[in-house]
Amino acid sequence: MPRFFIANQLKRLFRLHGTPLRPQADLSHIYAPSCSAHNLPLSGVCCYHNVPAALNSGHVIDLRSDTVTKPDAEMRKAMAEAEVGDDVYGEDPTVNKLQERCASLLGKEAALFVPSGTMANLISVMSHCPGRGEEVILGDQSHIFIWEQGGISQLAGVHPRTVKNKDDGTFDIEEAESKIRSDDVHLTVTRLICVENTFGGKPLPLQFLTDVRKVADKHNLSVHMDGARLMNAAVAMDTAPQNICQYADSISMCFSKGLGAPVGSIIAGSKAFIDRSLRHRKVLGGGMRQAGILAAAALLGLDRATEKIKMDHDNAKRLAQGILDIKNDHLSVCLEDVLSNMVMIKVNKGINPMSICQAMARVTEEEETKLGCIVNLKMFPGSKTTIRAVVHQNISKSDIGLAIKKIQIVLDSFDDGKGYSVEE
Repeated sequence: MPRFFIANQLKRLFRLHGTPLRPQADLSHIYAPSCSAHNLPLSGVCCYHNVPAALNSGHVIDLRSDTVTKPDAEMRKAMAEAEVGDDVYGEDPTVNKLQERCASLLGKEAALFVPSGTMANLISVMSHCPGRGEEVILGDQSHIFIWEQGGISQLAGVHPRTVKNKDDGTFDIEEAESKIRSDDVHLTVTRLICVENTFGGKPLPLQFLTDVRKVADKHNLSVHMDGARLMNAAVAMDTAPQNICQYADSISMCFSKGLGAPVGSIIAGSKAFIDRSLRHRKVLGGGMRQAGILAAAALLGLDRATEKIKMDHDNAKRLAQGILDIKNDHLSVCLEDVLSNMVMIKVNKGINPMSICQAMARVTEEEETKLGCIVNLKMFPGSKTTIRAVVHQNISKSDIGLAIKKIQIVLDSFDDGKGYSVEE
């Protein structure tokens, strides 16, 4: 479908609901297909790269994800000055330094630098499940199961068997144990249990990890932790990362989320596990050459992790408290659930979360006068009833203040009938 057609439809939609576009607004770049799986309208999608269909003018406060961070001057300098070599030959000194540091940090024998978190999880599952048709037990809302294209099945031939995730990312241990296959020629062979930490911004309780480990040991299974935001969990729990990782045989951790680096993830585990993972990385196209440029950014991210992540967590609390202080029935937040850098905002009274997100990304002249500047606030419509806001290193305390004011103005416009909403 031509982009100009989509843009014209969006312009028409905005006008129908009585909210004027700024005269200089250019919507020709917008491409916003429908997402029937999540019952979202044409004017928005549930894909990371197209949410929301917004203008990129004015003061942008991007809370869609912590993956949107841009390297600061210090990180760019570290990247430019990185000592490099050919990492496929194992000769990049900066990559080797990163891998050694992460192995120690996570309490494992070895580690491997890979391009992305999705690849890190896929490689880990492949290394634990070498036979086609083997099975992994994991949460029904986990990132591996929902947001990675079913890669463990599509590419690795591994069968997923789900257990119901609770709101905190845990699942019933007895249910998980009941899903482990018996020794029967008709059945798949269970090899692995996967957990995710953090889950919706919540760190997994250590008692839960202890219980998972006990079940795994009882049935001779491995445990993989998708620790994309593991450092957020460690800071939130005020504990060393290895105290969390001791319950898992392997861990994946992203550098491009809470650590603020542009690219890359790490896998950690036993030396034999990493040796297998190295071969899988190669066949998946993850072998990079002078990757020290990227590893340098990851190393700096680790150096600054505790200080920066604490600030992110504090700002997430400020945002949540600010939304509560607005006292508007359209949105609500459970402050006790804001344990790291994510704020899950519940949308009430039949308003579509995409409508709220679109309104946050629009600007009216009245709003510009009230705020003193153009504020383009981006958030992610996580479901039919929630909006996700993720605080990161590019978000300051003053940004949080502006975001709260913008939310107040948008909510007032809904109350006044000036905003537009799309009923479910």
